[in-house]
Amino acid sequence: MAEGGRANADPKTDSFVVPLNPDGQVEEIPSRAVAFFPDEILPFEEKGVELNRTLTQEEKELAAAGYGQLEEQKALQAEKDSDVGHVDITEHAISLADLNDKLLTSVDVKDPGNSNGLTSDEAKKRLAQNGPNILTPPRKKSALRKYIDRLLTMFNILLILAGVLEYILLGVNFKENFQNTYLGGILIAVAFLNAFIDWYQVQKSEAILASFLAMIPPSCRVLRDATIQTIPAADLVTGDVVLLRVGDKTPADMVVFSATDLKVDNSSLTGESEPQERQALTNGSSSRPVEAENLVFNSTLVVNGEAWGVVVRTGDHTLIGQVAKLTSGEEGKEAPLAKEIARFVIQISCIAIIFAIVFLVVGLTTVYKGHPDLTVTFAVSVLVAFVPEGLPSVVTLLLSIAAKRMASQNVLVKDLQGVETLGILTMLATDKTGTLTRNQMTVTNMWSGLRMFSVFQSNNDDSETSQFSLDASGMSEMVDIAALNSRVKFDKTDIPFDKREILGDATETGLTRFAGKYLGSMYDEYQKKFPKNFEVPFNSTNKWALVIVEKPHKSGSLTSLIKGAPERVLAKCSTYLQDNVEVPITDEFKAAYDAAYNYMASRGHRVIACAQSLLDEEQYPADFTFSRSDANYPSEGYCFVGLVSLEDPPKHGVREAIGTLRLAGIKVMMVTGDHPKTAEAIARKINLILGDTRETLAAKTGRSIEEVYEDEVSAVVVHGDDIDNLQGWQWDQIFAKDEIVFARTSPKHKLEIVKRAQALGHVVGVTGDGADLGIAMNISGSDVSKEAAKMILLDDNFASTVQGVAEGRQIFVNLKRSIQYTISHSTPEVIPQLLYVIIPIPLPLSAILILVIGELYLTFILQLSFAWDKPETVDGLMRMAPRKPVNERTIASLKSRALRRTKTLRRDSETQNIIPPSKISKLYTKFTKPLRREYWEDAMEPTENENLVDLKLLSYSYLEAGLIETLGALVAYFVVFFKNGFSPSDLRRAQQATVYFIKGAPDFINGRGQTINDSQQINALGQAQSIVYLSIFIIQCFNVFAVKAKFSYPFGRRILGNAWNFAGIFGGACLGMFIVYTPPLHVVFGGSVHLSPLYWLIPVAFGCLLLVWTSIRVILLKKSIQSSRVKDIKGLMMFPTMRTMSMRSKH
Repeated sequence: MAEGGRANADPKTDSFVVPLNPDGQVEEIPSRAVAFFPDEILPFEEKGVELNRTLTQEEKELAAAGYGQLEEQKALQAEKDSDVGHVDITEHAISLADLNDKLLTSVDVKDPGNSNGLTSDEAKKRLAQNGPNILTPPRKKSALRKYIDRLLTMFNILLILAGVLEYILLGVNFKENFQNTYLGGILIAVAFLNAFIDWYQVQKSEAILASFLAMIPPSCRVLRDATIQTIPAADLVTGDVVLLRVGDKTPADMVVFSATDLKVDNSSLTGESEPQERQALTNGSSSRPVEAENLVFNSTLVVNGEAWGVVVRTGDHTLIGQVAKLTSGEEGKEAPLAKEIARFVIQISCIAIIFAIVFLVVGLTTVYKGHPDLTVTFAVSVLVAFVPEGLPSVVTLLLSIAAKRMASQNVLVKDLQGVETLGILTMLATDKTGTLTRNQMTVTNMWSGLRMFSVFQSNNDDSETSQFSLDASGMSEMVDIAALNSRVKFDKTDIPFDKREILGDATETGLTRFAGKYLGSMYDEYQKKFPKNFEVPFNSTNKWALVIVEKPHKSGSLTSLIKGAPERVLAKCSTYLQDNVEVPITDEFKAAYDAAYNYMASRGHRVIACAQSLLDEEQYPADFTFSRSDANYPSEGYCFVGLVSLEDPPKHGVREAIGTLRLAGIKVMMVTGDHPKTAEAIARKINLILGDTRETLAAKTGRSIEEVYEDEVSAVVVHGDDIDNLQGWQWDQIFAKDEIVFARTSPKHKLEIVKRAQALGHVVGVTGDGADLGIAMNISGSDVSKEAAKMILLDDNFASTVQGVAEGRQIFVNLKRSIQYTISHSTPEVIPQLLYVIIPIPLPLSAILILVIGELYLTFILQLSFAWDKPETVDGLMRMAPRKPVNERTIASLKSRALRRTKTLRRDSETQNIIPPSKISKLYTKFTKPLRREYWEDAMEPTENENLVDLKLLSYSYLEAGLIETLGALVAYFVVFFKNGFSPSDLRRAQQATVYFIKGAPDFINGRGQTINDSQQINALGQAQSIVYLSIFIIQCFNVFAVKAKFSYPFGRRILGNAWNFAGIFGGACLGMFIVYTPPLHVVFGGSVHLSPLYWLIPVAFGCLLLVWTSIRVILLKKSIQSSRVKDIKGLMMFPTMRTMSMRSKH
């Protein structure tokens, strides 16, 4: 094989096709199903013929551009490295013996598990003296400051300014503008009321979320009264002995007195990007606290190994507590929904201001010249009509209601905006163990001495498989390795083995249960009989664990036992055990090994290899000093003992959940540390992989894997070893697949995968941090993952994610309906105002009545009722593509913009690192962006995204429903006036005179010669304004159901099934009748008790017309909506997930 991994070269074209295997060899690759190609070659398929073509420089740049921002983020992160300075922590400099005396605790350095720790009584006493182990929360905004922030939103500022303007008019001419007293006061009051409702709901939501989070406090394992206990981290006190393991968040500042390969992530404190090694130092450390190798800090993450530590600082006395700037975290990214709402608020406010100013000028220069008070009042009416004043409050209320409903379904959303973020997920990256599977490992099969044994009774094993027996070759050695090469702990040791709670990861727990089954009561004595001399614990880099025990044999007193990933363990072996004899490894053995491995892994089992080395007395005497730092321990020449498979069955409901998510257009991918074969087998059981990978297609068609190109398959299994070397176009090739599994990955790989997906525009949900929506398991998840996540599954049920996605999508629909419904009344409020200025006619609707319609009827009564809307159809929302889909076109658009942007970045001339722009540069770019052609090209580019406020919504609200409501209101207006003696021409003539329709007005003679006195004029105007007001309300009642019609007509049970809609309508009707037919209120609102209910039939007729138009609209848009539905996926298994022990994959 040539250097660089090239193979299959054509001397004429110098084209290469190179699939890689885990060891970098160009040969059959059973462990993965993705082939990558050299930079200059890209395979593609044309009319069924596989061709190779040269990848142009432009295509390379375009492929890489999409991931350019990742480099920028790394550069910015480098600038944020914190200088923690000198802090008041000295305990790390004290020797362990002195520290034990100082803290008055009981620590056994030689055997930490035998430490007594503190007594419960002493711990309670210290907790009372020093207080709980919690950090004083960062200073928050006061309630008053929060209220002021809510008050100073764009909508409220406009209302307050309009109210102040009315009072200015009152000062200019008090008598003629006396009614402005009410209008100005109501405008300002509404602004303050809006702010109060928004503020109150946010306060209430924060309290509710805080109470939910209090249900899942951080916990830790501590030794008290010589017993390992799990207690809330807040109850820790100085002197407590704590056990730390991988995935734990350090609960306090601790001095380590025993550690095995411990590494901690201090990046949140010190900015160090690499995990830091920590170890016990008998005589203490003279280094600064942040550099001390024997000190671990509160809130840092244990990423490797295990340790025992004694607590030296708690609460505000810890390092993080002393560094004040670290206690106030950075503000998170603004949620997509928040951005959309903010953009809509700005847009609608600008439109309202422009309209108000334009028609103010028109009024002052035409009909109402010399009457500034009338035109200003009109301008205020237009402003109020356009602005949906209560929208921010309604959004908060709707999200709060949804969050509470999700919590009742065991889905806790820590951020209100995160409720809707669930609805726009395009990709879900999930772990396997504990998330998709039950995290309950059970030993099922063993293979040793070229024979397969069944440990778990199964009807699916081959006839050649023997039942497990300790007397069989290699079986006693397998039990030894399972029992002795283990780091599990027990909650109690004074009870029978089968009743103990095992504290350890799922794999070691399964092996320990297996060993305990055959050793029984001898398990504890076995551990004491063969004590550990040296140990290298498992980590994500080595993928094996080694222990040297004092177990005598013919040639010495020490035995080395190793277990781990089969490919890693086999590489250390030169012989294998058969009939208790060490036999050299041959090709025949490797073939049998591959067959046994495939037999186990193809069932979705986790496969562990075991090996041993009987250490020679001459080379390794009993007092030999082993060392990890210089790898001074036996690392080769082992005897391969056998393979053991453990099954972790899928959780109930996982298969259907993944199928449902895929039918919703969400790409679900597995990111696991398991072997690719195991991962693929599990993926096939749970709907995650249905199609062929390159391997399976090659096997089906009788071709070699090298002859199968990526374009022929829809599934890919990527090995973690390849991830670090992938280039941009290779990532594109992976994410273009429908079914993706990443295997043998590390936590670092997982973060890289998520960031790469986000760079392509995906909204990613993933267990842990680093995503748009972090998801954590409450029961099995670590404290760190729960703290970082925005969503917690309280019952650890992955199927709850489906509920979350459905709820997220529904809340978006409900928000959209609410906005669509709210702004529909703008057109019937604005157009009559324009007629009042342009024709003119008597004012059809006063600003006060507009406020009543906009605020009391629609916002707080009817708008909120949409929060309880159910999906329009049974599976409508969960069969639609995400509202911001990611496909080839969107990725190409994103990359072209990124490429354009990367060309403008400044780089260091020597290092070529990106130089972050200054604040002034950012401001300049922000303000000059709209002046550039590219800005408008990007803005006008067609998109498949569905925004909260889009053209369809605006068209319906302003042009369709808005015009129908306008016609209904105006027809009723003119009919009422006509019945009171005013024809349209009479109205124009009377309004132009500007002296009618007020108390003391002269008599008006209409076109028919009838005389109408001032009281009749006022009564007619009151009836006309009342019917316009009621007409808008009545047609809007029909609109409540019309806005819901997208998939079906507005008459179905699901559309009419929300009882809160009818409650809102009833409440609004009562309020409307009260305002119109109560004489004392006429001073403020106008109105007339003489308005006949027969006039209500006019808006009712137009309401029916609106429903007819909505039905026609459903028919017209049906085709485009159907095209947005996700197509059926062939092969989905939507039957319940059953226990699949020993069920083989069909592939």
